[in-house]
Amino acid sequence: MTNLSLALRLARRELRTGLKGFWVFLACLALGVAAIASVQSVSSGLLDGLASDGRSILGGDVALRQLYSPPTDEQMAALKADGRVSTSAEMRAMARAADETRSSLVELKAVDGLYPLYGAVTLEGGGDLRDALAQKDGRWGAVIEAGLVDRLGVKPGDSIRIGEGAYRVAAVLDREPDRASSNAFSLGPRVLVALPSLQGTGLLQPGSLTWWSAKVALPPQTDLKAWQEGLRARFPDAPWRMRDYTNASPQIERFIDRMTLFLTLVGLTALLVGGVGVGNAVRSHLDSRARTIAMMKCIGAPGALVFELYLAQILALALLGIVIGLALGAVAPLALGRLLDGVLPVSAHIGVYPGALALAALYGVLTALTFSLWPLGRAREVPAGALFRDVITPAGGRPRTPYTVAMILSALALAGLAVLTAHNKLFALWFVGGSIATFMAFRAAAALVTWGAKRVGRVRRPGLRLALANLHRPGNPTAAVVLSLGLGLTVLVAIALIQGNFSRRVSETIPQDAPAFFFVDIQRDQFDPLRDLVTAVPGTSAFEAVPSLRGRIERVNGQEAEKALVNPEQAWILAGDRGITYSATIPKHSTVTAGSWWPQDYAGPPLISIHQSVAEAFGIGPGATLTINILGRSIEAKVANVRSADFSSMAINFTMVFAPGTLEGAPQTWVATVRATPDAETQVQRAVLQRFPNITMVRVKDALDTVSEMLGHIGTAVRIVAGITLAAGTLVLAGAVAAGHRRRVYDAVVLKVLGATRGDVLRAFLLEYGLLGLLTAVIAGIIGTLTAWAVLTFLMHWEWSFLPSAVVTTALLSTAITLAFGFYGTWRALGQPSAPLLRNE
Repeated sequence: MTNLSLALRLARRELRTGLKGFWVFLACLALGVAAIASVQSVSSGLLDGLASDGRSILGGDVALRQLYSPPTDEQMAALKADGRVSTSAEMRAMARAADETRSSLVELKAVDGLYPLYGAVTLEGGGDLRDALAQKDGRWGAVIEAGLVDRLGVKPGDSIRIGEGAYRVAAVLDREPDRASSNAFSLGPRVLVALPSLQGTGLLQPGSLTWWSAKVALPPQTDLKAWQEGLRARFPDAPWRMRDYTNASPQIERFIDRMTLFLTLVGLTALLVGGVGVGNAVRSHLDSRARTIAMMKCIGAPGALVFELYLAQILALALLGIVIGLALGAVAPLALGRLLDGVLPVSAHIGVYPGALALAALYGVLTALTFSLWPLGRAREVPAGALFRDVITPAGGRPRTPYTVAMILSALALAGLAVLTAHNKLFALWFVGGSIATFMAFRAAAALVTWGAKRVGRVRRPGLRLALANLHRPGNPTAAVVLSLGLGLTVLVAIALIQGNFSRRVSETIPQDAPAFFFVDIQRDQFDPLRDLVTAVPGTSAFEAVPSLRGRIERVNGQEAEKALVNPEQAWILAGDRGITYSATIPKHSTVTAGSWWPQDYAGPPLISIHQSVAEAFGIGPGATLTINILGRSIEAKVANVRSADFSSMAINFTMVFAPGTLEGAPQTWVATVRATPDAETQVQRAVLQRFPNITMVRVKDALDTVSEMLGHIGTAVRIVAGITLAAGTLVLAGAVAAGHRRRVYDAVVLKVLGATRGDVLRAFLLEYGLLGLLTAVIAGIIGTLTAWAVLTFLMHWEWSFLPSAVVTTALLSTAITLAFGFYGTWRALGQPSAPLLRNE
């Protein structure tokens, strides 16, 4: 019989005795694998839904989107010659109740009779969209989202006003198939109206921010790429942005990819923390089998047989834990899919995705191997005599080189898998590096705690002396507790500090002179009357306004902007049209960092001032040239200076500012701000809506409330996800307590024989766990604080504020968890009778 077959036979016999001591092993693996399998399955379902429903999400086979004006008659004729075409217009506007007592910012979308070309608009209570939007009794219909029902206090059948037009609330919107292809960030509820009704609202003004879309349904046999290339060749100067249904919603796809990456790495963090539990369980199991291993070696069993025997056991148990995790991961998406159904504008195709489950299983196998090979290799090398002595004095030692190399290769494979399967490989690489650094930091911290406890010296109080001795005695649980519980607590501290700084920045650092309102889409002839109307309201001050246009960067130093980009983190600059203005003087709260500002009476070739984010995106400075497309016209301007801007001041600022003499004749609107007391805000809002219904007002307080609410939701979601890591750490702590149960019983019996009461032993052990929990909290607080500081300072470039409450809460939580498990383990140990142990020893 070969060594391998004998090892498998012996492993099967040992496993017949049950899974005692391996429940934490199984739970840790199952939790991590389930988390990764769930995330990967939901992500696969969302991406599958995005791909299979691409035409419905986009609204056509091809969509053309442009700002300010619809496609020309010639362009529309060319589109209609090849297929069915649906036209729509989108803008932000103010909706008001009929009695003018309530108003709300809305996302207005005007559609034609062919909308939607693919998919279907569903209304609450059923009904047909065309019939709902039709003009009846002199009033056009409007379909509104449920959020507007609450804001305006209206219901189907009531009237609302948008701009200068009056609409009948015909129905409440349930689902809009192509919502994901519109702007990803919404400031208000959706309102659908008929395209012909838009003329009566007075909202279509020169320079007003209106996005026009032409969506085309092509014959099935059409070659999409060739058709798009032909359209570009025919209309090379068309200002539209074109995409087809294979890329229906890039922003949603990017969100799904980033969410998948983040949650997968969180699941991997839980799996790594669980890996500590795996290593502890393997080590504890081998300690409990010390006599068996010693006897096998005494009768001639080679070390390779011992290694193969227990490796087979570990792999079999790992397979069981992985199967449990995969089962949970396959079922969990059914519930998660329902939760996401109302959050994302994409329907998830929930099902079993073998690739997602295989990836989670591979993570589980590599984690089990990485954390098991060291104790297995050590058991293979330790001689029989040392194994007998391990009962009292655990032996040290390292595995021989092949096993160490195998463990390193397994860890590298785990890291490589995380990086290679990530959408953002650089982020995943930073995660891997951070994980290694954190593990090393906690290992070093645990060693420091052990060293410090040993160097304290002889303490007068026996209970404290025993507690300190237990922190550094052979076989102590210090490293396992500090590493496992500390990782989860570190994540919680970092998240609490980052979210606290977010909330503080939003709610507390807004300057006292921040404006109360932003006014958008102000026509030139409305500027003076609007200023006079607003400043006449008692309690208003500091009315400021600047001209506003939109444009996109086409070329940088003569090179296409997409090819000139050198900093991918600033790619958002090319994602759409950017706000542009012109000014003779430098904007408020801006500082020139390179170059110089032009003279106030400048009259010459086009000059432009760029924000430092634009300079970083393309690696340019003063003297470079930018070609900006504004309203279909390409303007080449020389960069005169680079400036920084304090956007937290809430003052009007733009990423690109032209010198005078270039844009004055272009169609444009104005943007304005005003400060107002709380009593004056209502008067300003009502007066402007009645006099200038086409002007869109954004109340700063409402916007900040929205941001705060969003941060609260994100913070809650992240804390829940971080709780998975803490749960894994708690499992490992439970495993460490269970692993030390036999030694606790031995210590308790010896202490009771020497005259200690149950209370003395209980206090000593609880003091040990209290110290361990407190020290772990201090270490986690330091590392979590440094992590939050680094993220806010270097990644987000925000001012850092230390919030003691987060660290104090963590200290209390850590101490409570360790005391709870310590009390449970100690109480069980005290309940064991002394006689059987004394007879056996």
